[in-house]
Amino acid sequence: MLGVSDDTVRRWIEGGRLVAGAGSGPRTVDATSVAALMAEQAVDQPAPVPTSARNRFAGIVTRVERDGVMALVEIQSGPHRVVSLMSREAADELRLEPGVRAAASIKATNVVVELDR
Repeated sequence: MLGVSDDTVRRWIEGGRLVAGAGSGPRTVDATSVAALMAEQAVDQPAPVPTSARNRFAGIVTRVERDGVMALVEIQSGPHRVVSLMSREAADELRLEPGVRAAASIKATNVVVELDR
């Protein structure tokens, strides 16, 4: 999610920039501290192009599946997984591959809202 090496994550944990998760076994990182660090880094990013879409999910591309005409692109944005179906030409022009930082801007005329039960 942060686009850094394991060694950088280890140094950030040791330096207090990230919080290690609880438990035994392989070390994990507390999701809240990752979100805070991502928000901190977002301040340093250039402002997005002005748009009427109000739902913007910045994250990292985790999957790209191309066929002859279309491409399925998946972006992980914090706890949210956003999937987009676009032309293969658009995915190629944007050079979308796993690991690339990207943002999904969503503007829909129909949004379904469900309540938790």
